[in-house]
Amino acid sequence: MMRMVHLGGGLDVSALGLGCMGLSEFLGPTDRNEALDTLRKAADLGMTFLDTSDYYGVDFANERLIGDFLAERKREEITVATKFAAIRNPGTGELVGVRSDPEYVRVACEASLRRLGTDHIDLYYLHHPDYTTPIEDTVAAMAELVSAGKVRHLGLSNVTAEQLRAGHGVHPITAVQNEWSLFTRDDENSVVPLCAELGIGYVAYAPFSRGFLTGRHVSTDGLAEDDMRRGLPRYDASNAAHNAALLAPVERIARQREATMAQVALAWLLRRTEIHGIPVVPIPGAKSPVRLRENAGAVGIELTAEDLAALDPIAAQVKGERMPPPPALD
Repeated sequence: MMRMVHLGGGLDVSALGLGCMGLSEFLGPTDRNEALDTLRKAADLGMTFLDTSDYYGVDFANERLIGDFLAERKREEITVATKFAAIRNPGTGELVGVRSDPEYVRVACEASLRRLGTDHIDLYYLHHPDYTTPIEDTVAAMAELVSAGKVRHLGLSNVTAEQLRAGHGVHPITAVQNEWSLFTRDDENSVVPLCAELGIGYVAYAPFSRGFLTGRHVSTDGLAEDDMRRGLPRYDASNAAHNAALLAPVERIARQREATMAQVALAWLLRRTEIHGIPVVPIPGAKSPVRLRENAGAVGIELTAEDLAALDPIAAQVKGERMPPPPALD
């Protein structure tokens, strides 16, 4: 069984979570029955920390999927994290706005609870601050959900160190969820040390930099037309070949460890706990039992100081931003 990690505030989660976004949208074709099988296999492997959002899947498909899965299990066996803020058009899924005002916090939570079919959310994140609401006001409204027993722990996602400190000053934040990987290390000089100061756990999304670090997807060749990676700067034809060449030390260490490149990327992140003195829980996505088993195997891989030194220069050489500029919203 997979070991557990204490994020803070009494929340223990599996050392690896499962990022559920790709089970419903964004990363190529999806199949609902196969997605349910993936969730079952994740739980069997001890990967019981599930990460979703009301943004994932047209018409909230991912939360509904997780709700159907929860109906099969004892609720206490699964730790559910979900998020709010994005506003999408029904039917098309077009992103039309972002809201984190107090009134919307309450509305969004009630809707997520219904779709998940549960009376509480273990970890409730602000997915992204809007552009007008002070984060203190958002967290104050989220804290009311904790007092009401609808939410157990609070998290903030896609936030700066300043926003994290301000939010934590209103109510304890259990976890921050930002992007962290061998390709993306921006938070190490800002958010990460603040997490260490305040006793906040770090949930690392996109630990493979959207698949690039696995070595299996280093260009847009073969990707579905609606795959989000077609719009990512690091996958652009002007950057992809350069970034693929940066994977040489990852590939070499994987061969030496009789592991995969994905496992090395996860093992590197898992070592951040020791290096930075904070609990770090990666939430890689997976759409098949094969990939789940591969990811779970990373927990037992020990990287040496020499390995870490070889991997350290990669991020500074990556070409392209991690995401394209956000769309203009009304």
